Amino acid sequence: MEYFGGKYDVIVIGAGHAGIEAALASARLGVKTAVFTINLDWVGNMPCNPSIGGTSKGHLVREIDALGGEMGKAADKYSLQSRMLNLGKGPAVHSLRAQIDRREYSAGMKHTLELTDNLDIRQGEIVDLYKDGDEWVVKTRLEALFRAKAVVIATGTFLGGRVYIGDVTYESGPDGMFPANELSKALCKLNIPLRRFKTGTPSRVNRRSIDFDGLDVQEGDEVTVPFSFETDKRPENKVVCHITYSNEKTKQIILDNLDRSPMYSGKIEGKGPRYCPSFEDKIVRFADKERHQLFIEPCGENTEEMYLQGLSSSLPEDVQLAFIHTIKGLEHAQVMRAAYAIEYDCVDPTALKATLEFLDIPGLYGAGQFNGSSGYEEAAAQGLVAGINAALKIKGEEPLILDRGGSYIGTLIDDLVTKGCSDPYRMMTSRSEYRLVLRQDNADIRLTPTGHKIGLISDERFAKFCKKQELIKEEFNRVKNLSVPMTDEVQQILTSKGTAPLKTGCKMIELLRRPQITYDDLKTIDVDRPELPLEVFEQVEISIKYEGYIKKQEAQIKEMRRIEAKQIPADIDYSTLKGLRLEAIEKLSKIRPQNLGQASRISGVNPADITALNIILESMHND
Repeated sequence: MEYFGGKYDVIVIGAGHAGIEAALASARLGVKTAVFTINLDWVGNMPCNPSIGGTSKGHLVREIDALGGEMGKAADKYSLQSRMLNLGKGPAVHSLRAQIDRREYSAGMKHTLELTDNLDIRQGEIVDLYKDGDEWVVKTRLEALFRAKAVVIATGTFLGGRVYIGDVTYESGPDGMFPANELSKALCKLNIPLRRFKTGTPSRVNRRSIDFDGLDVQEGDEVTVPFSFETDKRPENKVVCHITYSNEKTKQIILDNLDRSPMYSGKIEGKGPRYCPSFEDKIVRFADKERHQLFIEPCGENTEEMYLQGLSSSLPEDVQLAFIHTIKGLEHAQVMRAAYAIEYDCVDPTALKATLEFLDIPGLYGAGQFNGSSGYEEAAAQGLVAGINAALKIKGEEPLILDRGGSYIGTLIDDLVTKGCSDPYRMMTSRSEYRLVLRQDNADIRLTPTGHKIGLISDERFAKFCKKQELIKEEFNRVKNLSVPMTDEVQQILTSKGTAPLKTGCKMIELLRRPQITYDDLKTIDVDRPELPLEVFEQVEISIKYEGYIKKQEAQIKEMRRIEAKQIPADIDYSTLKGLRLEAIEKLSKIRPQNLGQASRISGVNPADITALNIILESMHND
C-alpha cells in the first residue's frame, strides 16, 4: 500500500558521479535535497576504468572543482598514481589523469553525502515519476511516495539496463546490480524521447596470476599535481601500472569468433561509444594493425583485481579467456570478472535547455549518461550544473548557463543540447574552438568567481584565490620590468638551449617569450626571484609565451558572446517567419535555441538562415 515518505525541494535519482554532484550542489546551496540510489554500497561506483581525468577529462575535473564540486577533492584523496598527460605538447592539451582506489572512492563519496547538511541519502529504486500540480511525485519500489519541486534524473546505465556476454543476455545494471526498468516506462508516459546506447567494460584479472617480467612499467610523475585547487598536499604515487600488447594470435581468435559477438550478430541495438570501442571493434576497424597497446592497472590498494584497459569486449567468456591468454604477461591470467557490454536507455539531449532542464517539462532535469554522454567526468560536470540550476530555480534566482568561451563544461553542454549525439558523447580538447584559453591550469581563474557568486565557493577559499591572482600580477610585472644584462652566463644559457645569444641587454620577459627558455632555465641569473608557488610561475610563463594567440582567442570569444547576447523569445513561432528555409524552421522549432549564437551551431541551419533570423530579431526589438 502506498504511503507518504517525505517532501523535498529537490530529488536526485541516482548516486553515480552525476547524482553525487547534483545532490551536493543542491544541498550546499541551502535547499532540502534527497538522493535515491538502488544500492547504497555502490555510490560513486567506477564500473569501468578505475581512473579519473585524462585528455580533456582532466580539464572537466578541474572546472568542477573551480565551481565548488567534489570530484577533484575525492580523486586527490583516493589517488593511487598521478600523471600529467601530453607534456610533450602545448599547455592547451596538458591533462591530468589519476589511477583511483575505486572502493575507497565510493566509500568516501558516500560518507561525504551522509555528512552534508540539507541532504538525505536513501536506498530505493524509483519506479514511477509524475507531476501532481506544481510538484513532482516519485514512487519507490517499496511504494513510498516522495514529493519535490524539482527532480534531477541521473540514472547512468541502469535505465532499462541489459548486459550482453556472447549469446548470454539478461536484464542488469552495471557490476551485476538491479536495472531500473519501471522508471523507463514512467519517462515514456511523460513523452520523453528515449533511445538505446551501449557501453562496455574489460575483464578483471587476479594480480597474482600475472607475469610482470618483461612488461613495460609505467610510473607516476615525480612531481604530482592535484586536481583540486584546494588540495595542499600533492598526491602520492602508491602503485605502478604496466603496458603490454596484443598480437596476431590475439587478433585471429577475435576474427574466428566474430559471429559470436552480439555486436556483430545484431543482438545489440544500442549505439556504442565511437572513441572507446570494444576490442573486437578495434580488430575489425584497424585490420592492418599488428598489435594494440593495453594497460594493466590496479583497482585499489587492498585488492588483487587488475583492470585490463583497452580490452573491452562482449564476446563469450570462453573466447575472452582464449584471447587474454595469448597476451604477454597474461598467459596464465585468472579472470575474476568477465567483460561485458551493457545497453541502456538515455534521452535525446536536444530535448534539454542549456540549464539541463527539459524544454517542455518545467522542474525536470537530466544529467550524465542519461543525457547521452560517456565518462565519469562528463557525468559529474553535468550533475553539478543540473544540481545548481535546480536549486537556483527553487530559490527564485537566475540560472547558471556556462558558454563555450568560458569552460569545457559549457562546451560539453552546448554540444549536447544544440547538436545532440548519435553515440555516447566523449569530451575532447578538439571540440573546443578556444582551447588555448580553456586550459586545465587556469580553470580557477575562469570559474572560481562564478562558484563564489553562486555560493559553492567559501569566502575563505575565494580570498586565497584572489591572493594568488595578486601574486601572478606582481610576478608578471616583475619580469616585465627586470633588466637582464648581456653576461657570459646569460649567453651560455641561451646557446645551451639552442636559441640565439643576446646582442644587447633585454628584459626578462623577452627571454621567457622564447619557446626554448623556461623559468627554471633562468633561475641562476634571477637572483632576486621571490619564493612563490609553482602554479604562479606557470601562469606567468604561459601568459607570456602564448600572449598573441591568447589575445586572438579572447577576441573571438568576445565576438561569440556578442552574438550570444542576442536572445530569441522562448515563444517564437518559426513557421510564421519569412526568409527561413524549411529545414531551418524544422531544426529551430525542435531545438528552440535561447540565442542567435546557439542557433548558428544547429546542424541544418546555414549562415543565410542566421542572417535572416538576425534581421527578424532586430525588427522585433525595434517594434
